Amino acid sequence: MIHTPLQPPGWAPPKGYANGVAARGTLVFVGGQIGWNAAQQFESDDFIAQTRQTLLNVRAVLEAGGAGPEHLVRLTWYVVDRREYNARLKELGVVYREVMGKHFPAMACVQVAGLMEERARIEIEATAVVPDCP
Repeated sequence: MIHTPLQPPGWAPPKGYANGVAARGTLVFVGGQIGWNAAQQFESDDFIAQTRQTLLNVRAVLEAGGAGPEHLVRLTWYVVDRREYNARLKELGVVYREVMGKHFPAMACVQVAGLMEERARIEIEATAVVPDCP
């Protein structure tokens, strides 16, 4: 296993994330990614479409660093509308699994008043750990 989920005894299991993760190896830090394409153009203002593109952008940066979704240990999500986030959790889950697979790192989600790019509905930061070769 690349990393070990941390689950305190007696705690209810989290759904779609880990409470914590222990890992060892090369760290890959992904700066905040938003839902625009490689040309820095938004193709949609829809929250789910932007989330999909944001996750694709995170995955692309991971790959540039020799990592993949399976190496993720932490994600921080910044959303401009927590009500929309909560109302669309099922759709978010589908998009997340489509892009990232069934890799659920430690996560935090924070509602913010706005993001630097006015059309952005979501921003995601990521940390990954690529295991050292023996």
